Amino acid sequence: MKNFIFISPNFPTNYWLFCRELKKNGLNVLGIGDQPYDELTANLKDSLNEYYKVSNLENDDEVYRAVAFFIYKYGRIDWLESNNEYWLERDARLRTDFNITSGFQASDIPNIKFKSRMKEFYQKAGIPVARYHMVDTLENCLDFAWHVGFPVVAKPDNGVGASHTFKIENEEQMKQFFDLKWPDTSYIMEEFVNGEVNSYDAIIDSKGEPMFETGNITPMSIMDIVNKADNSIFYILKDLPDDTRAVGRATVKSFGVKSRFVHFEFFRLLKDQEGLGKKGDLVALEVNMRPSGGVTPDMIDFAHSTDVYKIWADMIAFDRSTMPIGQGAYCAFAGRRDGKDFVMSHADIAEKYGANLKMTERIPDVLSGAMGNQMYVAVFQSRKEMNDFYNDILRCNEL
Repeated sequence: MKNFIFISPNFPTNYWLFCRELKKNGLNVLGIGDQPYDELTANLKDSLNEYYKVSNLENDDEVYRAVAFFIYKYGRIDWLESNNEYWLERDARLRTDFNITSGFQASDIPNIKFKSRMKEFYQKAGIPVARYHMVDTLENCLDFAWHVGFPVVAKPDNGVGASHTFKIENEEQMKQFFDLKWPDTSYIMEEFVNGEVNSYDAIIDSKGEPMFETGNITPMSIMDIVNKADNSIFYILKDLPDDTRAVGRATVKSFGVKSRFVHFEFFRLLKDQEGLGKKGDLVALEVNMRPSGGVTPDMIDFAHSTDVYKIWADMIAFDRSTMPIGQGAYCAFAGRRDGKDFVMSHADIAEKYGANLKMTERIPDVLSGAMGNQMYVAVFQSRKEMNDFYNDILRCNEL
């Protein structure tokens, strides 16, 4: 029996489904987390063979000892994953420390976590990248901004999501950025790309070939959602465009991805941009070597009448899957921000869109910055129906 250690199987709350499918496939599923066992859901308890509680998942020594305990009790560990961006570096260190050869090792992390290092792999795949400058002095950053043209975007070179990301539109804002940036953090500054985020989401087998592919579109900038405390929307595509599929597969090959669920992000240009391409072209943004966050795996299932938790677990256990993929649909996410005077109440939404709605839940505070506070997930056959849904539930009363 293969041993699989799942780090933080209780968060996000839907991740128990990965564990369930692993256990169904005959793996010994061993969880490590900081939530008391008695507080775990019954579903998660049933999906684990054993759970090791640490006082804090941030404590590397405790997590290290937990892995060592499982090795002592069960023998060699075949897989160790969290499927979570926040823990990717630590996952890799643990694999390296304990000679777990499946998955990225500590030496791989700079290439998949640092935005500046990602660019060479995109370029190797023939995908355009935004010009950039590693933040050093105010004078040099101003020179870069005047060279590529304001606005520019500055963000931590090794960062998660849109945390501490700045859109800098003039010299005064550049000076403000230098006052606000974290002093011991490396920042990358890039030319602003006028584009809409398109993703390539796929489950890749041990030979680097896709077992399942889809994509989503984020019409609004996550940076603006976070910085302006705005509503959040994105949707799973009914059909993956051929050019997104092509650049996604090229990125998989360039980075040497094997046996992973991935979420790669690209800009689709909204207008011609010198040095990058024509309107409609795809430009590299960043790679995420894990599933798209939050409820996105559930949304993918709704959009394609399938089960990506099972496909992923089948990849782990068998390197293939017979899980069917159904007819495609658009699956829309809308995250409403507390404090806004929306025209439609929760009851109004349920009455009008009850047949389309798949999920209506409060969003955990730790995710609300990028996703809003109250989410609605619904499925539609046409883009027009989906756009009408967005217009209805995000419309606010005029002051």
